[in-house]
Amino acid sequence: MTADLRELSQGDWEQWYKTLDVAFGGVAEAPEERELWRDLTECERSIGAWDGETCVGTAGAFSFRMSVPGGALVDTAGVTMVGVAATHRRRGLLTAMMRRQLDDVRERGEAVAVLTASEPEIYGRFGYGAGSFHHRMEIDTTRVGLTVPPGTDDVRLRYETPAKALPACEAVYARRVPGRPGLMARRPGWERLVTLDPPADRNGASPQQCVLAERDGEVVGFAFYAVKPEWDAQGPKGTVKVQDVEALDPAAYAALWRFLFDIDLTSTVLALNRPVDDPVAQLVTNVRRCDLRTRESLYVRLVDVGAALEARTYQTPVDVVLDVEDAFCPWNQGRWRLTGDTKGASCKRVDDSAPADLALAVRELGSLYLGGVPLTQLAAAGRVRELRQGAVAEAGLAFGSAVAPWLSHGF
Repeated sequence: MTADLRELSQGDWEQWYKTLDVAFGGVAEAPEERELWRDLTECERSIGAWDGETCVGTAGAFSFRMSVPGGALVDTAGVTMVGVAATHRRRGLLTAMMRRQLDDVRERGEAVAVLTASEPEIYGRFGYGAGSFHHRMEIDTTRVGLTVPPGTDDVRLRYETPAKALPACEAVYARRVPGRPGLMARRPGWERLVTLDPPADRNGASPQQCVLAERDGEVVGFAFYAVKPEWDAQGPKGTVKVQDVEALDPAAYAALWRFLFDIDLTSTVLALNRPVDDPVAQLVTNVRRCDLRTRESLYVRLVDVGAALEARTYQTPVDVVLDVEDAFCPWNQGRWRLTGDTKGASCKRVDDSAPADLALAVRELGSLYLGGVPLTQLAAAGRVRELRQGAVAEAGLAFGSAVAPWLSHGF
């Protein structure tokens, strides 16, 4: 390595962020977005790699609280802004920054680190496993209808400006967080991400719009969206670009989707990030014409295996000894006895001579952690070894989640 690592100072932020921009192709964001990321950057958690006076590598982390199965909010490091200048690749800079970062996460007492990956194959060697997925949906609303539940007609919908609606929407979101693993409790400042709408990024669509769902004067749901008008010789064929839809009950949720389906002069609803168990897939009359596409979203790394596994609950009683491989964070290496159920869990280190039930790397534990990847699938792929007959089935049921994990926004 031919660079020095040091904590980011405010005075170096511009050069540090420019290095990140160039590493990702050199196309700078809109000024509004750049200002937001500057304000959100936690300099004390950000690393710069410097070759003399030149920044050649970047890595940062945000301080999050993430929902896990059982509803607890776990202190989590949101790894972000990772890049290495093309002039300094293959010199160990990324490994050095990941090493320093995970050591810092451990010192802070955060049991879990998460990230979204531009290149999925990069982060497995540092112990990150794909732990949540999302759907892209492109719905032909000329051929797809909705079957809505009773009470949908009783929900009142009204327009509101995104800025004025934001406090009520954030209250709805906060109530939703404990019920879905992978959601982040938004700290002050992060609500600005919800209404970030740079004109340069609209690509012909309208400014962001917002509709609130109300019952008895209380906001019980919301939708943020934009409309991209388009016409051809046959008439209008605009697209409703859905940013987010949340609601506290099925009727309010259905009312919001019905509204999005019925916007005049449009024939397509496009949602780029929805949970894989989104109820709208059960409301539509023809799911084939929703063009569902799945991709991985949140990568999860257990920094403290014992504390992380104790922080969540388990769907069925479980009592297994895990033989964990973790060369990058050797304090996790070895055998751990996990016992737990729907009320809580204990995960303690045991002697390596104790019989193990399952053998797996910490990467696989990351995939399992939020309940979005079946243990049986990992075992069938040879990434988990069953050392006691029946252990995969027993632990697989326990590690599952009744609700699919989902990351609602990037970082």
